[in-house]
Amino acid sequence: MALTLTHTDPDAAREISADIQRLKRERNAVILAHNYQYGELQDIADYVGDSLGLSQVAARTKADVIVFCGVHFMAETAAILSPGKTVLIPDRNAGFSLADTITAEQLRAWKAEHPGAIVVSYVNTSAAVKAESDYCCTSGNAERVIRAIPTDKEILFLPDMFLGSYLRQKTGRPMHIWSGECHVHAAIKPAMVEQMRADHLGAEFMIHPECGCVSSTMHYLAKGRISAEGTHILSTEGMIKHAQQSDASQFVVATEIGVLHRMRKANPDKEFLPIDESISCRYMKMITLEKLLYSLQEMQYVVTVSPAVADRARGAIERMIAL
Repeated sequence: MALTLTHTDPDAAREISADIQRLKRERNAVILAHNYQYGELQDIADYVGDSLGLSQVAARTKADVIVFCGVHFMAETAAILSPGKTVLIPDRNAGFSLADTITAEQLRAWKAEHPGAIVVSYVNTSAAVKAESDYCCTSGNAERVIRAIPTDKEILFLPDMFLGSYLRQKTGRPMHIWSGECHVHAAIKPAMVEQMRADHLGAEFMIHPECGCVSSTMHYLAKGRISAEGTHILSTEGMIKHAQQSDASQFVVATEIGVLHRMRKANPDKEFLPIDESISCRYMKMITLEKLLYSLQEMQYVVTVSPAVADRARGAIERMIAL
């Protein structure tokens, strides 16, 4: 069945949502949605969060079916942590540009050049790459993971060069960094940040540590060449919590625009401004309400990971969660 789908109008969304809720009960399914999804998907999901939070939900859910509204590597992680459950992704083409920058074969070759090195993989990688890694990490716990590694160990960090650059500066640990980037974060340029801050002088500035302007912004912050006042480097969940607790009424947010939906719902009396409306993940936005309904109707598309790969990848994921 071919589907040509776009963002859904409100009347159709209500009808589709009712069908989704009915099928969810019939299938004993749980719906997980990443923060970058359309607002209507976040609203119908049982859980909304970042990669780590949703991975933890997947690991403890009692549902028979997990429908993951996110990109493929996230559904793979759910399958790894939930053996015996059926994991579905509503669009099997929802990949991820950052995860595609390194393969398991490339990682094995890199490891061979650095025998004995500890491999830390950003969670935005394939199951096969995780299976070749010692630790996974998210933007929120990456610094903790790096600091937990003995100082006499060589570190290979992959695949996000912006997050790796930030971690190297923040921790002072020498590390080899893979030259990969996410098309969304790489699109955020320092000039965008400077212009938005100049246009909204009273706003607080919140930024993801893996976004593309960090290499220069963090350097200038550390050197004192730009003011750190009002600047907060936070994970997705950290951004939401900070906005709830802050006295500020206006925030400039440097990340994918889907995150703003939760911020605005949680703080309707505050204003959240994206660095630019174009900062949107085309892969995340491939998932729609209609595709979610079809996924539950037809039990498509099933995401599986071979037991051998899953067993090895699970170790890296569990070490991340333990930290």
